Amino acid sequence: MSTPAILLLTFFLVIPVLLAFGLSFTNARLISPNAPRLVGFDNFLRAFEDPVFLQSLWNTFAFALVIVPVQSALGLLLAVLVNQRIRGVFLFRVIYFIPVVTSIVVVSILWKLMYSEDGLINSFINTVTFGAWNGVDWLGEQSTAMPAIIVLSIWQAVGFHMVIWLSGLQTIPGELYEAARVDGASTWRQFTNVTWPGLRPTMIFVLITITIDALRLFVQVDVMTQGGPIDATTTLVYHAVRAGYRQQEVGYGATISLIFFVLVLIIALVQRWLTREKD
Repeated sequence: MSTPAILLLTFFLVIPVLLAFGLSFTNARLISPNAPRLVGFDNFLRAFEDPVFLQSLWNTFAFALVIVPVQSALGLLLAVLVNQRIRGVFLFRVIYFIPVVTSIVVVSILWKLMYSEDGLINSFINTVTFGAWNGVDWLGEQSTAMPAIIVLSIWQAVGFHMVIWLSGLQTIPGELYEAARVDGASTWRQFTNVTWPGLRPTMIFVLITITIDALRLFVQVDVMTQGGPIDATTTLVYHAVRAGYRQQEVGYGATISLIFFVLVLIIALVQRWLTREKD
Protein backbone atom coordinates (compact mmCIF):
# COMPACT_ATOMS: atom_id res chain seq x y z
CA MET A 1 0.00 0.00 0.00
CA SER A 2 2.87 2.40 0.68
CA THR A 3 4.77 1.55 -2.54
CA PRO A 4 3.32 4.41 -4.71
CA ALA A 5 4.14 7.01 -2.07
CA ILE A 6 7.63 5.60 -1.55
CA LEU A 7 8.33 5.62 -5.31
CA LEU A 8 7.12 9.22 -5.67
CA LEU A 9 9.17 10.41 -2.71
CA THR A 10 12.22 8.56 -4.02
CA PHE A 11 12.07 9.92 -7.58
CA PHE A 12 10.95 13.48 -6.77
CA LEU A 13 12.61 14.13 -3.39
CA VAL A 14 15.39 11.72 -2.43
CA ILE A 15 17.10 11.44 -5.82
CA PRO A 16 17.00 15.22 -6.60
CA VAL A 17 18.45 16.01 -3.16
CA LEU A 18 21.26 13.50 -3.68
CA LEU A 19 21.96 14.85 -7.18
CA ALA A 20 22.03 18.42 -5.86
CA PHE A 21 24.41 17.33 -3.11
CA GLY A 22 26.74 15.73 -5.66
CA LEU A 23 26.57 18.62 -8.15
CA SER A 24 27.34 21.19 -5.46
CA PHE A 25 30.92 19.89 -5.28
CA THR A 26 31.47 20.20 -9.05
CA ASN A 27 31.78 22.96 -11.65
CA ALA A 28 29.01 21.41 -13.78
CA ARG A 29 27.38 23.65 -16.38
CA LEU A 30 24.02 23.14 -18.06
CA ILE A 31 25.50 23.18 -21.58
CA SER A 32 29.24 22.68 -21.85
CA PRO A 33 31.60 20.58 -23.99
CA ASN A 34 33.77 19.97 -20.92
CA ALA A 35 32.99 17.21 -18.43
CA PRO A 36 32.24 18.33 -14.86
CA ARG A 37 35.10 18.07 -12.40
CA LEU A 38 35.24 18.13 -8.63
CA VAL A 39 36.03 21.50 -7.08
CA GLY A 40 35.53 20.60 -3.41
CA PHE A 41 34.08 23.39 -1.28
CA ASP A 42 34.86 26.14 -3.80
CA ASN A 43 31.18 26.70 -4.57
CA PHE A 44 30.33 27.10 -0.87
CA LEU A 45 33.19 29.57 -0.36
CA ARG A 46 32.08 31.44 -3.48
CA ALA A 47 28.51 31.65 -2.17
CA PHE A 48 29.47 33.35 1.09
CA GLU A 49 31.76 35.75 -0.79
CA ASP A 50 29.10 36.53 -3.39
CA PRO A 51 27.37 39.87 -2.61
CA VAL A 52 24.28 38.82 -4.58
CA PHE A 53 23.96 35.64 -2.49
CA LEU A 54 24.34 37.61 0.74
CA GLN A 55 21.76 40.15 -0.46
CA SER A 56 19.35 37.35 -1.42
CA LEU A 57 19.87 35.75 1.99
CA TRP A 58 18.99 39.03 3.72
CA ASN A 59 15.98 39.63 1.44
CA THR A 60 14.64 36.13 2.11
CA PHE A 61 14.83 36.42 5.89
CA ALA A 62 13.51 39.99 5.91
CA PHE A 63 10.52 38.85 3.86
CA ALA A 64 9.89 35.93 6.24
CA LEU A 65 10.24 38.10 9.36
CA VAL A 66 7.40 40.31 8.12
CA ILE A 67 5.20 37.67 6.49
CA VAL A 68 5.12 35.12 9.34
CA PRO A 69 3.73 37.32 12.18
CA VAL A 70 1.55 39.57 10.00
CA GLN A 71 -0.03 36.80 7.94
CA SER A 72 -0.55 34.59 11.00
CA ALA A 73 -2.24 37.38 12.97
CA LEU A 74 -4.36 38.58 10.06
CA GLY A 75 -5.43 35.02 9.24
CA LEU A 76 -6.47 34.46 12.85
CA LEU A 77 -8.38 37.76 12.92
CA LEU A 78 -10.28 36.87 9.74
CA ALA A 79 -10.99 33.37 11.10
CA VAL A 80 -12.48 34.81 14.30
CA LEU A 81 -14.62 37.19 12.25
CA VAL A 82 -15.98 34.59 9.83
CA ASN A 83 -16.57 32.15 12.69
CA GLN A 84 -19.43 34.32 13.91
CA ARG A 85 -22.98 33.09 13.41
CA ILE A 86 -24.31 35.95 11.34
CA ARG A 87 -26.23 36.13 8.07
CA GLY A 88 -24.06 35.97 4.94
CA VAL A 89 -20.87 34.86 6.72
CA PHE A 90 -20.37 32.08 4.14
CA LEU A 91 -20.05 34.75 1.42
CA PHE A 92 -17.21 36.41 3.30
CA ARG A 93 -15.41 33.08 3.66
CA VAL A 94 -15.60 32.60 -0.11
CA ILE A 95 -14.42 36.15 -0.85
CA TYR A 96 -11.39 35.84 1.44
CA PHE A 97 -10.49 32.44 -0.03
CA ILE A 98 -10.79 33.35 -3.74
CA PRO A 99 -7.18 34.73 -4.02
CA VAL A 100 -5.84 31.40 -2.72
CA VAL A 101 -7.35 29.38 -5.59
CA THR A 102 -6.34 31.97 -8.19
CA SER A 103 -3.06 31.26 -9.99
CA ILE A 104 -0.21 33.11 -8.31
CA VAL A 105 1.18 33.93 -11.77
CA VAL A 106 -2.10 35.61 -12.78
CA VAL A 107 -2.26 37.43 -9.44
CA SER A 108 1.33 38.66 -9.84
CA ILE A 109 0.65 39.96 -13.36
CA LEU A 110 -2.46 41.83 -12.21
CA TRP A 111 -0.69 43.38 -9.22
CA LYS A 112 2.25 44.33 -11.43
CA LEU A 113 -0.16 46.34 -13.57
CA MET A 114 -1.71 47.88 -10.44
CA TYR A 115 1.75 48.86 -9.13
CA SER A 116 2.81 50.62 -12.36
CA GLU A 117 3.19 54.40 -12.38
CA ASP A 118 -0.13 54.85 -14.21
CA GLY A 119 -1.76 51.88 -12.48
CA LEU A 120 -4.79 51.59 -10.24
CA ILE A 121 -2.98 52.18 -6.92
CA ASN A 122 -1.34 55.47 -7.97
CA SER A 123 -4.57 56.59 -9.63
CA PHE A 124 -6.55 55.90 -6.47
CA ILE A 125 -4.07 57.75 -4.23
CA ASN A 126 -3.99 60.65 -6.69
CA THR A 127 -7.80 60.84 -6.58
CA VAL A 128 -8.14 60.83 -2.79
CA THR A 129 -5.34 63.40 -2.45
CA PHE A 130 -6.98 65.69 -5.07
CA GLY A 131 -4.02 65.53 -7.46
CA ALA A 132 -1.27 66.09 -4.89
CA TRP A 133 0.17 62.59 -5.45
CA ASN A 134 2.78 62.43 -8.21
CA GLY A 135 2.88 58.64 -8.39
CA VAL A 136 5.53 56.08 -7.47
CA ASP A 137 7.05 53.26 -9.49
CA TRP A 138 6.41 50.77 -6.70
CA LEU A 139 8.38 47.92 -8.29
CA GLY A 140 11.11 50.14 -9.71
CA GLU A 141 12.35 51.67 -6.46
CA GLN A 142 14.63 49.80 -4.06
CA SER A 143 12.76 51.12 -1.02
CA THR A 144 9.29 50.02 -2.20
CA ALA A 145 9.82 46.91 -4.34
CA MET A 146 10.03 44.37 -1.52
CA PRO A 147 7.22 45.96 0.58
CA ALA A 148 5.04 45.83 -2.54
CA ILE A 149 5.69 42.11 -2.94
CA ILE A 150 5.03 41.59 0.78
CA VAL A 151 1.59 43.23 0.51
CA LEU A 152 0.71 41.10 -2.51
CA SER A 153 1.88 37.90 -0.82
CA ILE A 154 -0.14 38.55 2.34
CA TRP A 155 -3.27 39.37 0.34
CA GLN A 156 -2.94 36.24 -1.79
CA ALA A 157 -2.22 33.66 0.91
CA VAL A 158 -3.99 34.92 4.04
CA GLY A 159 -7.24 33.20 3.04
CA PHE A 160 -5.62 29.77 3.19
CA HIS A 161 -4.40 30.26 6.73
CA MET A 162 -7.74 31.77 7.66
CA VAL A 163 -9.31 28.42 6.76
CA ILE A 164 -6.73 26.55 8.85
CA TRP A 165 -7.38 28.81 11.86
CA LEU A 166 -11.12 28.44 11.28
CA SER A 167 -10.90 24.66 11.37
CA GLY A 168 -9.03 24.94 14.66
CA LEU A 169 -11.62 27.30 16.11
CA GLN A 170 -14.43 24.91 15.26
CA THR A 171 -12.77 22.05 17.17
CA ILE A 172 -12.98 23.97 20.48
CA PRO A 173 -16.03 22.74 22.46
CA GLY A 174 -18.75 25.36 22.91
CA GLU A 175 -19.21 24.24 26.52
CA LEU A 176 -15.91 25.88 27.40
CA TYR A 177 -17.17 29.28 26.24
CA GLU A 178 -20.44 28.78 28.10
CA ALA A 179 -18.54 27.99 31.30
CA ALA A 180 -16.33 31.05 30.78
CA ARG A 181 -19.36 33.32 30.30
CA VAL A 182 -21.00 31.88 33.43
CA ASP A 183 -17.83 32.76 35.35
CA GLY A 184 -18.10 36.32 34.05
CA ALA A 185 -15.14 36.21 31.66
CA SER A 186 -14.94 39.08 29.18
CA THR A 187 -14.51 38.49 25.44
CA TRP A 188 -10.76 39.05 25.72
CA ARG A 189 -10.46 36.65 28.67
CA GLN A 190 -12.41 34.05 26.72
CA PHE A 191 -9.94 34.42 23.87
CA THR A 192 -6.80 34.22 26.05
CA ASN A 193 -8.02 31.42 28.37
CA VAL A 194 -10.15 29.31 26.01
CA THR A 195 -9.53 30.10 22.35
CA TRP A 196 -5.76 30.53 22.26
CA PRO A 197 -4.89 27.40 24.33
CA GLY A 198 -7.28 25.39 22.16
CA LEU A 199 -5.53 26.63 19.02
CA ARG A 200 -2.04 25.48 20.03
CA PRO A 201 -1.79 22.54 17.55
CA THR A 202 -3.19 24.75 14.79
CA MET A 203 -0.75 27.52 15.67
CA ILE A 204 2.24 25.18 15.31
CA PHE A 205 1.05 24.01 11.89
CA VAL A 206 0.34 27.55 10.67
CA LEU A 207 3.71 28.93 11.81
CA ILE A 208 5.70 26.15 10.17
CA THR A 209 3.79 26.27 6.86
CA ILE A 210 3.91 30.07 6.62
CA THR A 211 7.63 30.10 7.37
CA ILE A 212 8.42 27.51 4.70
CA ASP A 213 6.20 29.27 2.14
CA ALA A 214 7.82 32.63 2.92
CA LEU A 215 11.36 31.31 2.62
CA ARG A 216 10.71 29.78 -0.81
CA LEU A 217 9.47 33.02 -2.38
CA PHE A 218 10.01 32.80 -6.13
CA VAL A 219 7.03 33.29 -8.46
CA GLN A 220 6.19 36.85 -7.40
CA VAL A 221 9.81 37.91 -7.87
CA ASP A 222 10.17 36.11 -11.20
CA VAL A 223 7.01 37.65 -12.65
CA MET A 224 7.11 41.14 -11.17
CA THR A 225 10.73 42.27 -10.71
CA GLN A 226 13.18 39.56 -11.89
CA GLY A 227 15.16 40.25 -8.73
CA GLY A 228 15.45 44.00 -9.30
CA PRO A 229 15.92 46.79 -8.87
CA ILE A 230 19.62 46.14 -8.17
CA ASP A 231 18.83 42.77 -6.50
CA ALA A 232 16.54 44.45 -3.96
CA THR A 233 14.04 41.59 -4.35
CA THR A 234 16.35 38.69 -5.20
CA THR A 235 15.68 35.70 -2.94
CA LEU A 236 17.62 32.49 -2.36
CA VAL A 237 15.31 30.39 -4.54
CA TYR A 238 15.30 32.95 -7.34
CA HIS A 239 19.09 33.31 -7.17
CA ALA A 240 19.50 29.51 -7.31
CA VAL A 241 17.24 29.20 -10.37
CA ARG A 242 18.92 32.13 -12.10
CA ALA A 243 22.40 30.75 -11.44
CA GLY A 244 21.52 27.18 -12.37
CA TYR A 245 19.43 27.73 -15.52
CA ARG A 246 19.80 31.25 -16.86
CA GLN A 247 23.51 31.51 -16.13
CA GLN A 248 23.86 27.72 -16.69
CA GLU A 249 26.06 27.24 -13.60
CA VAL A 250 24.33 24.08 -12.39
CA GLY A 251 26.98 23.31 -9.79
CA TYR A 252 26.72 26.73 -8.18
CA GLY A 253 22.91 26.69 -8.37
CA ALA A 254 22.89 23.29 -6.64
CA THR A 255 25.12 24.73 -3.91
CA ILE A 256 22.67 27.58 -3.23
CA SER A 257 19.79 25.08 -3.19
CA LEU A 258 21.62 22.87 -0.71
CA ILE A 259 22.36 25.81 1.59
CA PHE A 260 18.70 26.83 1.36
CA PHE A 261 17.58 23.29 2.22
CA VAL A 262 19.80 23.20 5.32
CA LEU A 263 18.62 26.64 6.48
CA VAL A 264 14.93 25.73 6.11
CA LEU A 265 15.50 22.45 7.94
CA ILE A 266 17.24 24.22 10.84
CA ILE A 267 14.52 26.88 11.09
CA ALA A 268 11.74 24.26 11.04
CA LEU A 269 13.47 22.23 13.77
CA VAL A 270 14.01 25.34 15.92
CA GLN A 271 10.36 26.33 15.52
CA ARG A 272 9.24 22.83 16.44
CA TRP A 273 11.47 22.87 19.53
CA LEU A 274 10.22 26.29 20.64
CA THR A 275 6.57 25.24 20.25
CA ARG A 276 6.95 21.80 21.87
CA GLU A 277 4.74 20.72 24.73
CA LYS A 278 6.39 21.66 28.02
CA ASP A 279 5.50 19.46 31.00
